[in-house]
Amino acid sequence: MNARRLINSAAQGLLLACLLLAGCDAPPPPAQGFAGLGAQAQGFAQVRPGTPLVFPQDHGPHPDYRIEWWYVTANLTATTGETFGAQWTLFRSAMAPGPEAPGWSHKTLWLGHAALTGATFQHSAQAMARGGIGQAGAQAAPFTAWIDDWHLTAIGPPDNRLGHVQMSAHGADFDYDLNLASDRPLVLQGDQGYSRKSQQGQASWYYSQPFYQVQGRVNARGRQWQVSGQAWLDREWSSQPLAANQQGWDWFSLHLADGSQVMLFRLRQQGGADFISGNWIAADGHGQPLDNRQIDLQPLAPSVTLDGHTVPTHWHLRIAEHGLDVQLSALNRNAWMDVTPPYWEGPIRIEGSHTGQGYLEMTGY
Repeated sequence: MNARRLINSAAQGLLLACLLLAGCDAPPPPAQGFAGLGAQAQGFAQVRPGTPLVFPQDHGPHPDYRIEWWYVTANLTATTGETFGAQWTLFRSAMAPGPEAPGWSHKTLWLGHAALTGATFQHSAQAMARGGIGQAGAQAAPFTAWIDDWHLTAIGPPDNRLGHVQMSAHGADFDYDLNLASDRPLVLQGDQGYSRKSQQGQASWYYSQPFYQVQGRVNARGRQWQVSGQAWLDREWSSQPLAANQQGWDWFSLHLADGSQVMLFRLRQQGGADFISGNWIAADGHGQPLDNRQIDLQPLAPSVTLDGHTVPTHWHLRIAEHGLDVQLSALNRNAWMDVTPPYWEGPIRIEGSHTGQGYLEMTGY
């Protein structure tokens, strides 16, 4: 066994052990929430309102917090007319609070997820790494995030808006190489980046770049397509992003044909009302936070995926003050991510008072 295989095996064992302890391979216990994200976070930094985000520093990692991610979804159309969705995600997870140490004493685990979804196929891949050995990581300036040879990297002169990035990843059955460009500002979600996730005080720091225009190529099943489209970058970090009784979420990013963007999420809660929040983002980048009184989000008839999971891949959404009354439907209802932890993730169509496209992520099903 060569050195890289030894490193990969060790990283996988460490990460899987951590995730198993967090309850990811089985239905999570009530005191943990989905994937352990409702666990206690003593010793880690806490998310408190009133602290401004600072760029470019906040594009990089936050080792004082327990978990964070760099997350991109892209809605793509080929020159031949086919439509696709691409996902790129890098998670950083700290095993324990305290100063980081070099090498194998490092307390950070990294997890990468990538996917390419078409109307008739879903391909996903996973990469795992241990911190401190250079196999995965992120830095703020010049911005780059990577795991193995998957990359999300800024191109050109320094830009606090992450206005131009290159994104690449691959799996056994697919690969993609995409260029993302935007001249719009970053969008701070919630209250200037402070995004509440429960009535009990759980929260994350959260910002987005929802205005990317995309050019590039995707490969799957022995074919290559030249594609263009729209992409959405999300950055979040926290130490306890869920309450213990929140068992998963439904997260939407919507690109409306009139240039508006909509982010919204529903955190499903045992023994109480679901927590719903969102943001209506005008074409100029100005955001208007939305709460559960303004959002009417209803799952419609559920779908059963090829893997046997029952998930709502068809939704009705109303935001009356913006005249939005639409149905959201999956491009491919079988977009189940067979990764750790498993979840549903895929592109969606928007039809009704507005048209457009977007992405849906559903966890805890």
